[in-house]
Amino acid sequence: MKFITIQPPASLSRYVSSFWALEGSSSILSPYVFRLMADGMAALVFHYSGAFNEVYHDGRQEESIISGLTSQSEKFRIFSINRDFAMFGAHLYPYAISHLFSIPSTELKNQLIDLKSLLGKHDDGLEEGIMLAKDLPARVKIITRFLENRLCKIPPIPPGIFETINYITKTNGTIEVDALAQRNFLSMRQFERNFKQYSGFSPKTFSRIIRFQNALSQKDKSKKTLTQIAFDAGYSDQAHFIRDFKEFSGITPKEYFRERSENSNFKL
Repeated sequence: MKFITIQPPASLSRYVSSFWALEGSSSILSPYVFRLMADGMAALVFHYSGAFNEVYHDGRQEESIISGLTSQSEKFRIFSINRDFAMFGAHLYPYAISHLFSIPSTELKNQLIDLKSLLGKHDDGLEEGIMLAKDLPARVKIITRFLENRLCKIPPIPPGIFETINYITKTNGTIEVDALAQRNFLSMRQFERNFKQYSGFSPKTFSRIIRFQNALSQKDKSKKTLTQIAFDAGYSDQAHFIRDFKEFSGITPKEYFRERSENSNFKL
């Protein structure tokens, strides 16, 4: 398995967290299973070699999107592939979605959207360019040009939106919502409405997802106990930790941290 991340240029750093590429091997006898867990971020994804199937709770499998958007989500999905594969993508801050594609975040959350549905006739050759590009630097150049061109045509987002969402991310979802409202000099109702418009979630739900993602990042970094991991991630007790983990991943913390689990080495 080969996973690479690349930092975006300064022109996109407010919208793009990173570019990434994943290559791997699998077969009918040894399929690769990927668990897409809840995430406050979104991603533009391009499968330029191999196509994943989505695995549903009843065991059914259907071919997933080849290119498109995995939106910010509070749900988990499971995917499988039984051949060699290669993917490229851009990890986006949640407010980037509604701003770049003029679709309210509340309408996009918890969805997989193919590129043609997302962009219509205005893809500017993005999908074809990514699929036919000779290497990773070429793909980064193509998607950078596409995103920069879209940003030139739209007004900037109010700075407060950037700051608030990024502040929750940097503090790993541990700051109180009341404190965020006061920080922005808004009433709670007004703050929640503005926040949901750009993130797709209430501040509380978004903070829970970011805190969960912080817990995920603790895997393989140390030999902490589950109690230590929960405490370091900002959980007040084990019950809240286990509840959030099962809701956002479909598995228990023990299964993820102590046993072999899908998708433990990287995140989109």
